[in-house]
Amino acid sequence: FSLTGKEALTHFPSLGPSPSSAQGRGHVKQCDLLKLSRKQKRLCRREPGLAETLRDSIRLGIMECQFQFRSERWNCSLEGRTSLLKRGFKETAFLYAVSSAALTHSLARACSAGRMERCTCDDSPGLENRKAWQWGVCGDNLKYSTKFLKKFLGQKRIGKDLRAKVDIHNTNVGIKAVKNGLKTTCKCHGVSGSCAVRTCWKQLSPFHEIGRLLKLRYDDAVKVFSTTNDAVGHSELAGPHRHGHPSRHPPAPRPTDLVYVEDSPSFCRPSKYSLGTAGRTCSREGNCDSMCCGRGYNTQSRLVTFSCHCQVQWCCYVECQQCMQEEVVYSCKQ
Repeated sequence: FSLTGKEALTHFPSLGPSPSSAQGRGHVKQCDLLKLSRKQKRLCRREPGLAETLRDSIRLGIMECQFQFRSERWNCSLEGRTSLLKRGFKETAFLYAVSSAALTHSLARACSAGRMERCTCDDSPGLENRKAWQWGVCGDNLKYSTKFLKKFLGQKRIGKDLRAKVDIHNTNVGIKAVKNGLKTTCKCHGVSGSCAVRTCWKQLSPFHEIGRLLKLRYDDAVKVFSTTNDAVGHSELAGPHRHGHPSRHPPAPRPTDLVYVEDSPSFCRPSKYSLGTAGRTCSREGNCDSMCCGRGYNTQSRLVTFSCHCQVQWCCYVECQQCMQEEVVYSCKQ
């Protein structure tokens, strides 16, 4: 599950048997079922509840990645992921960011839900006018989440080569995306709705919002190279000159930029990176021309059944009729 190492681990690693098969064997056995480094397994065994949280984050990252790329040539398929992660494509950058974001989000939520033994609610709001606030609802513990995550991923050992720096940068972009979505949510308590007392807590944005932000970062990803900083004597990431900011030295990418080092393949035909786009459904008015890579698309009509004319019946159920309609489906040619 190392997101910063150079080894070709599969992002969103194999989940192994389901948790139900490990019932009665404790969280230590569940840790052993996950593909983790030796250090990560030690941390997992010391953190009851972490194994299931890791599973949750893997599912969350997979589903969000596939949702965000559902209309793209690369649809975040699990096929070809191992080969993809050996390269420095934009898609690789997104995988690092979305999986670190999913783990950050899942850990913070697991703390506030009481599923982790070593962390609880976020109890240090640090807001102004603290006397006007009454903290009484369990907030998402992002402080613990980010601190533990950096320890779990081993980010103290900064890589020296370009690819390691890129992977660490993209991992941190995912963590920052979760931090940016932390909001304060409040409820008012008092006579006739007055806000004499407010109960407030920290709450993370829904993960769909974080995924949408990372997809925008992917669309504007920056191609980088390695340059030597003469002042400090070591290499740094550098990108193209930005419009309106002339400089003799190439600028470093912003902390919120996803970065990559090599151009992506087209993903049109089957390869070791993806299954290609043949047979994929598309929208004739939207993305068929792009997704089908100029090969054209097939048109097929089919009848679909759906519930219609629904009415609420006394007292407690809804009664619907079954209707049918013709639906046209477009799919890319071989």
